[in-house]
Amino acid sequence: MRAILSACLLIITLVKGQSQTISGTITDLNKEVLPFSSILVKGTTQGVSANSKGYYNIQLNPGNYTLVCQYIGYKAVEKKIIVEKGSNQVVDFQLEQQQYNLQEVMVNSAGEDPAYAIIRKAIEKRTYHLKEVKKFTADVYLKGQLQLRDYPKRFFGQKVDFEDGDTSKRKMLFLSETIAKYSVEEPKNEKIEVISTKVSGRSDAFGFSSPQIISFYNNNIQVGENLNPRGFISPISNNAISFYRYKFEGTFYENGVEISRIKVIPRRKYEPLFHGYINIIEDEWRIHSLRLNLVRDQQMQLLDTLTIEQLYVPAGNLWVIKNQVIYPSGKLFGFDFFGSFVQVYDRFDLNPVFAKKYFDNTIIKVFDSANKKPMTYWDSIRPLPLLTEEALDYKKKDSLEQVRKDPKYMDSVDRKRNKFSLSGLLLTGQSISKQKKKVFVSFDPLINTLNYNTVEGGVLHFSPTWSKRYEGRKSLQITPYFRYGFANKHFNSHLTTRYNFGKKYFNSISFAAGRRVFQYNNAQPITSRINTYTTLWYENNHMKIYEANFFRVAHSAGIGNGLTASWSFQFQDRFGLNNLADPVSWKNIENRTFTPNYPIDITNAVMPRNQAATLTASLNWRPGGKYIEIPDRKIAIGSDYPSFNLSITQGIRGLLGSDADFTKWRLTVTDDLDMKLGGELSYRLAVGGFLNAKQVFIPDYQHILGNQTVLANDPLSGFQLAPYYRYSNTSQLFATAHVEYHLNGLLTNKIPGFKRLNWFLVTGANLLHTQKGKNYYEAFVGLENILKIMRVDFVKGYETNGPSPTGIRITLPFFLESRNDD
Repeated sequence: MRAILSACLLIITLVKGQSQTISGTITDLNKEVLPFSSILVKGTTQGVSANSKGYYNIQLNPGNYTLVCQYIGYKAVEKKIIVEKGSNQVVDFQLEQQQYNLQEVMVNSAGEDPAYAIIRKAIEKRTYHLKEVKKFTADVYLKGQLQLRDYPKRFFGQKVDFEDGDTSKRKMLFLSETIAKYSVEEPKNEKIEVISTKVSGRSDAFGFSSPQIISFYNNNIQVGENLNPRGFISPISNNAISFYRYKFEGTFYENGVEISRIKVIPRRKYEPLFHGYINIIEDEWRIHSLRLNLVRDQQMQLLDTLTIEQLYVPAGNLWVIKNQVIYPSGKLFGFDFFGSFVQVYDRFDLNPVFAKKYFDNTIIKVFDSANKKPMTYWDSIRPLPLLTEEALDYKKKDSLEQVRKDPKYMDSVDRKRNKFSLSGLLLTGQSISKQKKKVFVSFDPLINTLNYNTVEGGVLHFSPTWSKRYEGRKSLQITPYFRYGFANKHFNSHLTTRYNFGKKYFNSISFAAGRRVFQYNNAQPITSRINTYTTLWYENNHMKIYEANFFRVAHSAGIGNGLTASWSFQFQDRFGLNNLADPVSWKNIENRTFTPNYPIDITNAVMPRNQAATLTASLNWRPGGKYIEIPDRKIAIGSDYPSFNLSITQGIRGLLGSDADFTKWRLTVTDDLDMKLGGELSYRLAVGGFLNAKQVFIPDYQHILGNQTVLANDPLSGFQLAPYYRYSNTSQLFATAHVEYHLNGLLTNKIPGFKRLNWFLVTGANLLHTQKGKNYYEAFVGLENILKIMRVDFVKGYETNGPSPTGIRITLPFFLESRNDD
């Protein structure tokens, strides 16, 4: 297949070498440019688009042609030309605004605008037009650019510096081009083969390469992934008339076809709706073209405005998309940005013959050297001329890229970046780089290095990370960890290393060894920072810890088809610890004292010294896993199916003096279900237990992630009100279920006043069952998207023959430290 595509590309290039250039500018009668207008060779789907300045060029072989120039809202203009060998031509177009005929408009007896009758017919034909193109191939050109109009001088205390020597506020943040072959076969097969791609200033990068035809024949329109998780309602969806008002603005004729222009108006604010214009072909009731807008008031996230333009053209008895342009703009944290993302489709084949197994789990394939094409190649093949500022950006950033490879330049940038700042040292952390060696060192902020607990007293810990990048996926990371307890005078240190590699699929191997402090639940259900706060202010020493000499080795490998296999071996020589004789508390809470340093719900004594050698093997499977394949690797991008994980842990008695003797297993199923306008349903189901529990120490129990503080833990793996160790068990069978329903604006967008806040309802439940009868359930309802980052839940718990706790839980993801291995 690669050879065929390369041959086709060579033929196209040779043909273009014999062709002539027809170029010009497209304006209206007032000489105002018409950006991204379409130029089509009449009777074909071959054509190009103008750029945002109205300039176009097209390569044609000698012969007679009729060029058709189109722009939404303007009359199409045809010009006959004769292309002669060795003679380029300038052919300008001036388009007149479309005049809409209102003479035959008939208002029915109920006073209904005639637009409604047209829309009803379009709705009736919606499913037919959605499915009429069963399969196709097309060449597609994609260009994406994002620019800044303004930006702040500082961001989170750090100076904003683009390191380009330009102090102006207007900047090109991102510019990329791609040429690809796009193949589709209903119902769900698609493949994108990237022939060439380019990113300004990044010669080793791969650009915006995934065409997305936004079909308004769908009931629900997904634009990106984060603008609105519910999607937006199409103006011709089955129930569109309940959401939109329509106004008939007249008809016009193009190539003998009558087209009605309909104004689309949302009935209500704060619904996921478009406004703008849609043009419908009479009698066929299909979309001819459209210009539709979204604004923040229509439940759009992140952006202030977004405009979508589409133009369809005939291909035999069918119509296919020719151009699609998306214009985003917004202002976020003082960064004022705008851009355009253009897709130009050409050379449609509506009856392709696909080879057997042509469609597989690789949906985007980037060929070797796709990002190594010279600028002369791009100048000869792109169907949309570069803007002056785009050409300058390529020239400037490509030159800067070469300069940045100079060791002297790298050293100068390192000296500038590596300066320590007070905010970095105290709050955000600090990093040091040696770019020419691809070496980086990072440090946690001081606010994270000081903590307190009732066993060690004040704790100072320091864990810098050294990392080095190699070619492809290869990288090495080394993290030494030093910890000192001022009251118990214990010094602990260990070293963790990780090496990432793998050409086709991701692999990693890690090793850690030393002496460290563990929580009895090694998954660390409470962070050191939160425990410090609850201990000093509320006399709640939730964190229960022990020390251990240990080593651990682990390996994880992707093996394709959605499968990842991993194993780990760990040995711990464990020592129980007692509280200090007189731990500190800043507030004396009446009738409350510190609890012992062991889980009092399941034991009444400090854990005796023990050794445990454990081997864990796990397999993760995501059926239907899809991949992007670039020359040196495959990248998993998810699946439409749930993810399954099976793990088995064996305690190996006698190995290295190990006392542990048990076998436990766990099967987990997770998924996120997109319910479109209904929101999103997420779940995580787990079942497991001990097949053998001859000798099990508390760290090896089946633990849940409990929580006894106002700050929430992960809602899809934790219990918000459950004590940390009350439900730890060695049961032969246990099961947990976490279900969470995000309404994503459903219902709250109906509440007057409240809907302006754009806060979303969320609800769900968590359930735990153990064979020993310790069952626990909790339900919650809350609000999320508060200030874009905050969530507040009211939670009610239920225990079999036990208490029924209630509480408020707050989620602040940006302010909670990681629970990862220290």
